[in-house]
Amino acid sequence: MNIIVLGSGMMGSAIVYDLSEFSNFDEITIADKDNKTLECSKKFLKNRNINYMALDVENLSKLKKTFKNFDIAISAIPYKYNFELAKISVETKTHFLDLGGNNEIVDKERSLFEKAKKSEVTIIPDCGLAPGLASVITRDIIEQMDSVDFVKIRVGGLPINPIPPLNYQIVFSPYGLINEYIEDTIILENGKIIKKKSMTEIEKIYFPKPFGEMEAFLTSGGSSTLPFTYKDKINFLDYKTVRYPGHCMQFKHLLNLGLANEEKIKVGKKEIVPRDEFVSFLLKILPINEKDVVLLKVLSKGKIDRKDVYIDYLMVDYYDEKNKITSMMRTTSYSTSIIAQLIENESIKERGVFGCEEIVPCAPFFNELKKRGINIQKEIR
Repeated sequence: MNIIVLGSGMMGSAIVYDLSEFSNFDEITIADKDNKTLECSKKFLKNRNINYMALDVENLSKLKKTFKNFDIAISAIPYKYNFELAKISVETKTHFLDLGGNNEIVDKERSLFEKAKKSEVTIIPDCGLAPGLASVITRDIIEQMDSVDFVKIRVGGLPINPIPPLNYQIVFSPYGLINEYIEDTIILENGKIIKKKSMTEIEKIYFPKPFGEMEAFLTSGGSSTLPFTYKDKINFLDYKTVRYPGHCMQFKHLLNLGLANEEKIKVGKKEIVPRDEFVSFLLKILPINEKDVVLLKVLSKGKIDRKDVYIDYLMVDYYDEKNKITSMMRTTSYSTSIIAQLIENESIKERGVFGCEEIVPCAPFFNELKKRGINIQKEIR
């Protein structure tokens, strides 16, 4: 089988790194419209047996011809392209995975279910960290419990050495970050799907030293399809992003000033889009690709044999010093690569459009993460 990864940035390069280390694909190709980014990816991947391709995904005719040469395609480019890519994958009978990031786009992808099934294609949006890895953990909870009272997902990618006032660094697209902060979050409350404002309901949460007390608050996208998949099985489910204390209010002040607005405004004689300028500003002032950590806690309560049971998951994953790979790259990209490999080895055989929690088998997925040094501790009490 042949596989192509669209996007040669941090996430795309890390997906290809993992595929080259662990997979049995005959050919691995990474594509990007930016030759400079491709060159950086080539330096990162060194002398691995990888094909590099110049490709603009907005050139639909060339994209269709390209997809016909591959069994699986992975999108590691901005989420706005994912629906069109999914439609093309159905036409070309190419399995398709993406890193997601937007509920509306995922809804559109899910509308392709019958067409994908008829074309014998598997499409899995939101394959990264959260949603993605956290979604598979939620499936693991469902498979163990007879009934579930709550699932609380808490995840954050953070700098090891935070710099005030935001105590944050760029670990993925700033556009994606802004999207998480301004769009409504979808949760389950009393078994009903409801929306709530992001950057609200701040809580204290504790992690092992040296982190200690952190904060967590509601953000968009992290729960993805979970509320819809499990509305009849989980009474309460929410997703919150973990940050160093104080980050939420500091960042919220900036958003309240209108810096994330997408409508053009006039500044002197020039028209600007505030969000574009804000992203440029964040890219200039915040560290990028520095040593980081991903903190994850998933807390749950339910019943097994009519007895109350708590199942808690903890993951603390650090920057890979040897290979210079951030933890966000590891936990997002390796998860996606593993899912592609589960399709390749036929551990995933279902055809259609699925959330990770509907289709990714827990034990093989967790075993593969462990091979890569990503360890998830599970406590049942």
